[in-house]
Formats: sequence, C-alpha cells, structure tokens
Amino acid sequence: MSNGSAAATTPGLDFEQPIVELEARRRALELTTQRSPAQDEELRQLKRQIAETTRQVYASLTPWQTVQVARHKDRPYTSDYLSLVFEEFVELHGDRRFGDDRAILTGWARLDSHKVLVVGHQKGRTYKERSNCFFGCAHPEGYRKAILKMKLAEKYGLPVICLIDTPGAYPGIGAEERGQSQAIAENMYEMSRLKTPIICIVIGEGGSGGALGIGVGDRVAVLEFSYYSVISPEGCAGILWKSHQYAERAATALKFTSADLLRLGVVDHVIPEPLGGAHRDHHQMALRVKQYLLRTLRELSAKSAEQLLDARYEKFRRMGVFLEDPAALEGQ
Repeated sequence: MSNGSAAATTPGLDFEQPIVELEARRRALELTTQRSPAQDEELRQLKRQIAETTRQVYASLTPWQTVQVARHKDRPYTSDYLSLVFEEFVELHGDRRFGDDRAILTGWARLDSHKVLVVGHQKGRTYKERSNCFFGCAHPEGYRKAILKMKLAEKYGLPVICLIDTPGAYPGIGAEERGQSQAIAENMYEMSRLKTPIICIVIGEGGSGGALGIGVGDRVAVLEFSYYSVISPEGCAGILWKSHQYAERAATALKFTSADLLRLGVVDHVIPEPLGGAHRDHHQMALRVKQYLLRTLRELSAKSAEQLLDARYEKFRRMGVFLEDPAALEGQ
C-alpha cells in the first residue's frame, strides 16, 4: 500500500471510533446513486464534521495513543518512502561477514538532483514479510551492512539519509552471540566521524539502541506522531512495575512524543503529519518528508566536512546537559 486509502476501510484504533462512524455514514451516502439536494448538503456537512473531529482527536492524543499511531499497520514504511520520495533506488546487500539482514534496507537513490544513500528499517506488511524482516528488529549484520554502505557513501561524497522505524534491536541469543551491542556502538562511533552529511528521520517507532544504530546525524527529525525512546513502553513497564499492563503509564513517564523530544533538544525538527496521521495519506506525508530532506540537504551541503563534524559532535554533547542552581548546591 502506498496511498493511504485503506484507512477508510480499516476498523481504526480505539480512540478513532468517532471518526470511523462518521466515515461509514459518509461512504454510505457516497454510494447512493441518486442523491437528493438534502443528501448532498448532508454529505458536505459530514465531510466538514469528519475533518473537525479528526483534528480534535489528534490534537489531544495521549503518549500511549501516539505509540498506537506510530505502530499503525497502514503507516508508511521505508519501502513506501523509497517509491514515493526517491527515484532510481538500487538496493545494496550484505555485511561481507555473515549475511543480509532484511530488517535494514540500504541502497543508492536519487532525490531530485541529489544522489544519496538511503538506510532504513523495514517491517513488512504481510506476516511473511514481517517474519523475513524480523518485525523491523535488526541483527548485528544489519547494522554492519548499514555502516559499510555509509562509508561507501562517504568515499563518493554522497549524503546519507536514515529512516528509523524499529521497536528495538533484535533481542535473540544469536544476535547477542554475534555482537549486537558492539555493532550498535561501532555504528554510533563511526557515524559521528563520517565526513558527509547525515539526515535521520524517525518515521514510526524509534526504540532504544535499535534506533540509535542508524540515528547519529547532523539533523535528527521526527514525524509528528512517532516516538523516540530509550526503551519501549512495554519494556519500561516490565522493568519498573513488573508488568506490561502499566505500558500506558510508562509511555507518559518516558516523555518520548515529538513535542517532548523537541522541547528537550533530542530532535531538531518535527515534521507535521497529514490530518489523521501519516497512515491516512501516504502521498502527502511523503511530500512533506521530501520537502524537509531537500531543504536540509541544501543547508548541510554548504558546510565543509570539518564544520559538519564539529557541529555534529557539539550537537550530541549538548544532549542531557543541564545547569543546577549554584546557590542550591552551596546550601547542601
């Protein structure tokens, strides 16, 4: 799916039920072959009511509801953006050590006049695709593949674009045996030193080290209804409250919505989503992502490699820094 039209026929999330009911009435009216003037007017009012209700619902999402939107099965994935934003995509495979991890896509692409390398998590639509992609949870070979291709982009002086969408790195025994934590740490280190522009966008879930493994860039953006967190709400609830039933409480405590991330300086930009979320209009969301990428590429391309590296270093060093009141410290 690449047009978001399925949103009109899917059951919708729990908090979307008022919207779903109005859309059902709208479809019933649209299917009427011979509508009266009164029915035409009712249809126009319904469309206005749907837009207003959708606006009200999405303006007051809780953090847990934001997680549900970020995980929506119709939300555009990396493969959707590859077809809607980029042209001439040529996929690159393998890490030259172990194998080809399908949870991470890499390849050359064209973005208008820019030649770029795209790296992104991929979840898959069908159960078979999801199984092949490990539900977007990459193994060490996925991260090694990603950094290998990034170094290739650096060699040819091409920008790197990373699309982040994962609940976390794969947690299996095999992944740990093959050096999961080391692979992620090496990626973060190498990306911090890469002498080419890097733009990272969280397009859905941004979970833990799985996201950070391709998340060190000159600009880090997040879609409006995505989340970016040190741990998933379920994982946090399991550690702090010993039960996944507290996931909603954990989501609130983690402060990982786009507004929180921008306020805390974790991301540089929030990309607004179409009315009702990216899953309702893939084309409009892709257009907004493309506009952000082109604008940011023009800005970063004007900087030298040394300027990029210095600014990138300072950007991540500033995260988590805060100033305490000297007077309060003296009184302790």
